[in-house]
Amino acid sequence: MELILVRHGLPVRRENTDGPADPELSVEGHEQARLFGEYMRVEKIDGLYTSPLKRAHQTALPLAGFIGMSPEIVAGVAEWDQNSNEYIPIEELKAANDPRWREIMDGDWSSDEIPEEFHDRVIESLEMIISRHKGGTAVVTCHGGVINAYLTHILGLTNYIQGFFYPNYTSIHRVAAARSGERSIVTINETSHLRGTGLPMGLVQKG
Repeated sequence: MELILVRHGLPVRRENTDGPADPELSVEGHEQARLFGEYMRVEKIDGLYTSPLKRAHQTALPLAGFIGMSPEIVAGVAEWDQNSNEYIPIEELKAANDPRWREIMDGDWSSDEIPEEFHDRVIESLEMIISRHKGGTAVVTCHGGVINAYLTHILGLTNYIQGFFYPNYTSIHRVAAARSGERSIVTINETSHLRGTGLPMGLVQKG
């Protein structure tokens, strides 16, 4: 089967909230999500799943409308910082020369969940989705840390679970999952749907 992992669109900034920040998509993020949905609507999709966090769920909704399928929420693909009371897009941290952006890119951990627990729940959740769609295709809208965790798992890497690489906004990552248990990375960071749009894609790129 084909497992398609998708990072959410660009969220708004949320700081020092009472409880988890859980930001929604920005105006640009909604447009990224719409373009992603249009791009993926031609593919045969058997299952659509999303993290419970707003930015991932809202990213799934345009595709859900195009294919007539409601996204199923999977708690295990929430981001490692889901309980943080602030969310600042890494591009803003870099532009301000905030030391936190380099800490994030270096994979430094700042969470109430230890890395091993995060890694295990991500793997368990995605393997559950794979088991439901043998021979089919499932799309999961989630987060950069989740994508990093699963791809490093496939590659057998023990470091950089959080910061192995930088997934762009609404980027597509395809994994071939065989019934025998083999997992192969097919593509990383597909962003054809953003090319020529001028929308922000990541740290240094625009569409």
